[in-house]
Amino acid sequence: MSEQRPIPKPWIEGIHAYVPGKARAADGRELVKLSANENPLGTSPAALAALTQAAPPARYPDPDASALRTAIGALHGIDPARIVCGTGSDELLNLATQGYAGPGDEVLFTRYSFAVYDIAARRCGAVPVEAPDADYGADVDALLAAVSERTRVVFLANPNNPTGSFLPAGEVARLHAGLPRDVLFVLDQAYAEYLAPEDDDGGLALASRHHNVLVTRTFSKIYGLAGERIGWATGAPGIVDTLNRIRGPFNVTNHGQAAALAALGDQGFVGLSREHNATELARFSDAVGALGNHGLRALPSRGNFVLVLFEGALDAASALEGLADAGFAVRHLPGQGLPQALRITVGTREQMDAVAQTLRAMAEAAR
Repeated sequence: MSEQRPIPKPWIEGIHAYVPGKARAADGRELVKLSANENPLGTSPAALAALTQAAPPARYPDPDASALRTAIGALHGIDPARIVCGTGSDELLNLATQGYAGPGDEVLFTRYSFAVYDIAARRCGAVPVEAPDADYGADVDALLAAVSERTRVVFLANPNNPTGSFLPAGEVARLHAGLPRDVLFVLDQAYAEYLAPEDDDGGLALASRHHNVLVTRTFSKIYGLAGERIGWATGAPGIVDTLNRIRGPFNVTNHGQAAALAALGDQGFVGLSREHNATELARFSDAVGALGNHGLRALPSRGNFVLVLFEGALDAASALEGLADAGFAVRHLPGQGLPQALRITVGTREQMDAVAQTLRAMAEAAR
C-alpha cells in the first residue's frame, strides 16, 4: 500500500520555475555576468551609503514603506496613497494576478513576454494565453483579438523583456481603450527609466485616470538595487487596496527601503546610467548589424539589453558556449520559445567590444 502524501493543486505542476541568468560556466568558472540586465555602473554611492545607515536587522521595517512611497510620489507626481511597494516588481505582478484572476480565468500577454506572467497566471489556477507577436514585439490588434469573456488580466511589458520592443503612448492608450472595463491592465515598466522623457508611454497618466490600470516599476534595473528586491506599483485606490490586503506585511526590508529612498534622491546617477546605456546599446547593436551577412540580427531595443537572433551558420547554442569560453555569461531562452536567440545585457564599453569581437570571430569561423 502506497503512503499517502499531500498533493499540490494541478495547476502548480504546470509551472516551469523561473530560471535566473547564470554567472558561472558549466565548469564553475566565474563569468562576466551579462545575463540578468543588471546596471554595469553598479549602484548609486548615495544608496550604498544608506545601506550602512539603515535601521538594524533586529527591527521590523515600516510595513507601509511610508517614506519611500512619499518620495516616489514626489518624484512622479503621484498621491502616495495610490502607491504600494513590493519585493521587487515580481511580487506585485504576482499579486495583481492573484487579486483579480483564479481557476478558469484567463491572463493575456504577448508571445515572447516576461516569463513571470505565465508563472503568475498558473500560480492562481488561471490560464495563460499568448497573443501573436509582431516581429517579436506586442501587437495591439492581436492582443485585443485574443480577449475573451474569461480574460481578467492583461500584461504588457513596455519596454518588453526579453525582446526590447516598445509601444508608444498612442498604442498603449489604444490597447487600454479596447479592453473591457472589468479587465485589469497591468503595464510593466521595469525598464522605463532607460527611455528619454519624450518617449513616455503614458502609463502613469492612464493609471491616474482609470480604475483598471496598474503600473509596476522596479529599483532592480537602472537604480542598481537588484539584490535588495524593491519594486512599486500605482493604480486606483481599489487596486492598491487589493494588493495591500494580500502582500507580505513586512515585504520590503529596512535596508531596501533606505537604499531605494537614497537612490531616488540621486537622479544624477540615473541620468549617467541612461546615457551610458544609450551609447553602448547603439554601438553594440551596430556591431551586430555589421554581422548581418553572417546571419546575426539585433532586434531594436529600448531596454538595457539586446536580443540577438542567430539565423545563419552560427547558432545561438554554439554562440552561448563560445561566449562562455571567452568569459561572458549571456541569456539563452529556449524555454521562452527563443532557441535561436541570446539576450545580452549592456555592460561596460570594454565588455561590449569584447563580446562583439567574439561574436564576429565565431560567425566568420562558422561560414
